[in-house]
Order: sequence, then C-alpha cells, then structure tokens
Amino acid sequence: MLIASQLRKENIAQYLLYMWQIEDIIRAYGLDIDRINADIVSRFPEERRKEISEWYESLIDMMRREEVAQRGHLQMNRNIVGALADLNRRILEDPRPEFDAYRKEFYNTLPFIVELRAKAGNEKAGEIETCFNALYGMLMLRLGGKEITPDTQKAMDQISKFMALLSHDFALDEEDKLFKDEDKAEDKK
Repeated sequence: MLIASQLRKENIAQYLLYMWQIEDIIRAYGLDIDRINADIVSRFPEERRKEISEWYESLIDMMRREEVAQRGHLQMNRNIVGALADLNRRILEDPRPEFDAYRKEFYNTLPFIVELRAKAGNEKAGEIETCFNALYGMLMLRLGGKEITPDTQKAMDQISKFMALLSHDFALDEEDKLFKDEDKAEDKK
C-alpha cells in the first residue's frame, strides 16, 4: 500500500506492474487474508499493520466481486491501461513537433508490439496493454531466474524506453501540463 501510493504518484507504469504483482500474490495466497497477514503484513511495523491489512482485504474483496480471483485484472488497473492507451492515441494524433520524440519511440516499439500480439493467439490486447504484458512477463522471467535471450532483451529495452516516455507524459497530463498550449488555445475560443 505504501509502495503503491508512492509509485502511483511517481511512475504509473511501475505502479501498474506492482499492482499486477500484488494481484498475483493475493492469488498465490488463495485470497486468504489470514495467510497474507501472517506472511506479509506481519513484516511491517506494528503501527502500519492494520492499514496494510485493510488494503489487502479491500483488494481481495474487489477481486472476488469483479471475478478476477483466478485471472485477469481489477477494474481500477484496467482503467489505468485504458487511460494510458487514450493518452497514447492523443499524443500520436497531435501534430505538434514537441511530440516528435514520443512518436519516434512509439514507431520504434511498434514492430515488437506487432510481434508480441501475433504470438498472443486469441487473447489479443491493445498496444499499451501488450507492452505491459511484455514487461510483466519479463519481470516474472527474472524473478524465476530464467535466461533472457538477446532478442528478448532488445525488445524489452525498447518497450521500457517507450513506456518510460508514456509514464512521464501521463504525469504531465495529470498536472494539465502536457497539452498546455492546446488548452490555452481552447480557453481563448
């Protein structure tokens, strides 16, 4: 919870990957708050345990209500993917030169996205979700001590670079600083 709050403010991509990992941890514990309290929450300082336990309990409740106890993602996490996809679309459609570097990184990343989507079979995701799926898959490979091929590493480096730009722009957009010139022009109309 503490980490999630900080990541949400600082880096939306890292936040989302963290929350996906929390979903998987909760699943690994069989959505059992007693086990989570014993193995995870108990490691925190006494004064934070109640708050952290309640956070896990609320996530468990949401996972049950949203029927993602076995697989899938919470609606709040899917909403973030949707917001990032929408921002990506808005930036790509904006012809101003200040977005040229972003567009360049997107088009450098696109071949990897296309390749990943082709491998996804019937479970095709949008471009941004595909990037997150790839990054999360890489995280799981690393946690599992699996070897990463040079081609996979190259793809992940490019996807990471692109997602860092998107995360940066998301933070600016949340502060109404990304499209500031456009907004000022709208206000004058």
